[in-house]
Amino acid sequence: MSARKSFANWPCSIARTVDLLGDAWTSLLLREAFYGSRRFDEFQQELGIARNTLADRLRRLVDEGLMERRLYESEPPRHEYLLTEKGRDFFPVLAAMARWGDQWLAGEEGAPVTLHHDACGHDAHPEVVCSACGDPMRSENTSARMGPGYPEKLRERPDVRRRFARS
Repeated sequence: MSARKSFANWPCSIARTVDLLGDAWTSLLLREAFYGSRRFDEFQQELGIARNTLADRLRRLVDEGLMERRLYESEPPRHEYLLTEKGRDFFPVLAAMARWGDQWLAGEEGAPVTLHHDACGHDAHPEVVCSACGDPMRSENTSARMGPGYPEKLRERPDVRRRFARS
């Protein structure tokens, strides 16, 4: 089996995010953490994930700063896994995935899980809106442009210029 291609250094935040969180287990672990799971056995029971795979994914989430490993029992040593600020900030991604899945993959019976906005007391779905004007951002009214972190050495390549000329 060949090694997986790394996207960690690509000049694209989507590619970098997929590199870190792109396998199914990692996103599902974060989902379970948002649902309130904290302990290894809870994650294992809820997901039916192999223990070695679970240990590997939790270690990666801790190493990358999305979760914090905290001792909750000393004899024998047992740890719980808590979302950090960086981990909690992944919630809108999961909410957007849920909305897309509800729209395109749910059967006639409807959404399997509803998101409830506790602050206003309503069931709701996420919207991606412009941070400047508040209007919804959709593929037909949004374009990609090179940002300040786009590598200088790539900016003048003809294929890159064509890619961003559409913007």
